[in-house]
Amino acid sequence: MQNCRWSGERLIMSPEVNDLLCRVEGGAPMGQIMRRHWLPAALSEELAERDGDPVRVRLLGEDLVAFRDSDGKIGLIGEFCPHRNASLFYGRNEACGLRCLYHGWKVAADGAVLEMPSEPSERAMARNVRHKAYPTHEAAGIVWTYMGPENEMPEFEPPVFQPGPDTKISICKVVVNCNWAQILEGAIDSAHSSTLHMSNMVPAEVDSARATDENWLRPSTDKAPRLQVQSTDFGFRYVAIRRPIANAGTHDYIRMTLFIAPYTVLIPPNNRYRVALMHIPVDDTHTAFHFIAFGGDTTPDRESWQKFNALQPGIDVDENWRNRRNRSNNYLQDREAMRRGSWTGIPGIPNQDIVMWESMGPIAGRKEERLGASDVAIVAFRRQMIEAARQMLAGGTAIGRGHSHTRLASLRSFEGIVPKDTDWRALGTIEAAE
Repeated sequence: MQNCRWSGERLIMSPEVNDLLCRVEGGAPMGQIMRRHWLPAALSEELAERDGDPVRVRLLGEDLVAFRDSDGKIGLIGEFCPHRNASLFYGRNEACGLRCLYHGWKVAADGAVLEMPSEPSERAMARNVRHKAYPTHEAAGIVWTYMGPENEMPEFEPPVFQPGPDTKISICKVVVNCNWAQILEGAIDSAHSSTLHMSNMVPAEVDSARATDENWLRPSTDKAPRLQVQSTDFGFRYVAIRRPIANAGTHDYIRMTLFIAPYTVLIPPNNRYRVALMHIPVDDTHTAFHFIAFGGDTTPDRESWQKFNALQPGIDVDENWRNRRNRSNNYLQDREAMRRGSWTGIPGIPNQDIVMWESMGPIAGRKEERLGASDVAIVAFRRQMIEAARQMLAGGTAIGRGHSHTRLASLRSFEGIVPKDTDWRALGTIEAAE
């Protein structure tokens, strides 16, 4: 791969290749890949009321406004009025349209300009003006949008965390002040969990991963897993193989993670629920991170899940999903708690990750890294997505948008203790592509 090669322990990436991986704004090929997938724009709870308050949305560097109109339809339109570019966020949501306060122009959910009070009634100007608007779809507690070419818009497919219509889903959301790729790399970095999250992911003599109201328990003290990767039509699967606490001579502790291109990660489950993560680029240097628990009746409710992760709206994050723990206040790190035994002094698994991600800078410089055996999945992600960006730049099909792909509802991660001769590739459930 040009300008991206192995040298000893290092995968050398030039600034140009790093930009190819990270940049999403304008015509950037990675952004063009994202545009050919349905993207989370807002949580349904943000737009609960008809004719309710508009919501600012920023995606792939575009400033947008979302609103639920009088009929319940959700519009996602350009923030700035087509008349004189005043912000429609401050407008009136009424009578199936968002009305600009400046001159009263009203825009429908589909971008049609319905009224122009400032123009003579005999003019047919409104029929000739359309405002930027993207299609939307509600599912799994999320308002999704498609921002790519209309003739390439795929049918909406329920996300991996909604395998059935009755799946219980709880979502934490927070805007992280750095690029999407370095966050996703954290999600596929199984080795870090044994160190960074050691106060929350506690070794215990159990037969598989367990979730309590305070911690996640795992049957291993091994901090140096062996990693193996398998490419798939949806991205890749990889496994982290650790020594279990019990029967280490005959068994392995397996944790399997799935990267579902371009922005979703399915991490190993526990006995109560499954977990998915989404990394949605707000722009080049900000990301909407979604931490999702899903499954059956033992899945925590939304409030409990947000409290467990210290990402409660109004307490830990503000009305714009910005974290109140940030660099300016040192993430409210409690050094006294560290002296009493907390590894990080920071509550909540995602908050611990956020400190690490943001400390790398708005866009991580990867040229001087020294990667090791625990970074096999990181290398696989970079190579796969850089190649996907190059294919996009050459006019190819976006990764994950081929004619045949594995149904998301069929995908499963896996964790458990298995005999050493077990082929991990046979674990989990991945049905044949349709």
